[in-house]
Amino acid sequence: MVAGNIIEEVASAVSAEQLWKAVFATCDESALRKGLAGWVDTVKVEGDGGPGSRYTLKFNPATGLKSRLAARDNTARVICWDEVALEGGEVAPAQFKKQVVQMKVEPASAGRCVTKVAVDYERLDGAPLSPADQAKLIKGYVGLVKKVEENIVARPGVFA
Repeated sequence: MVAGNIIEEVASAVSAEQLWKAVFATCDESALRKGLAGWVDTVKVEGDGGPGSRYTLKFNPATGLKSRLAARDNTARVICWDEVALEGGEVAPAQFKKQVVQMKVEPASAGRCVTKVAVDYERLDGAPLSPADQAKLIKGYVGLVKKVEENIVARPGVFA
């Protein structure tokens, strides 16, 4: 099997602390609903939001994401999900044997941050993803970060 890795850095116009606290610090249903408002239709968390908790996000009836929280380090602002399974979307989900997503939120210039998104994957057919499919796959995770940033900027009082 071929293992692939996609890495993208996402610049945000909010502080690392704001972005982290908005959703990643607890990863509970309420935080995810607020942070992803306007992007996700439903959120379901099975567990306490800590490692081992299972997440189901529905973006519309045809697309969704299921995952398990593998690790979270609130001090280093790093979060990792494994057992990631896509439903629908632009990249055929049935082709993946394994997918792991890690996000690290780092301070940048005053009041800004950068989120390093890494997706490690293994395909069933042993072939690497095409560059176009890699771009489509990472786009969804980048979109998650950008949506949280957008919601913080639009409604800062909700995330205070």
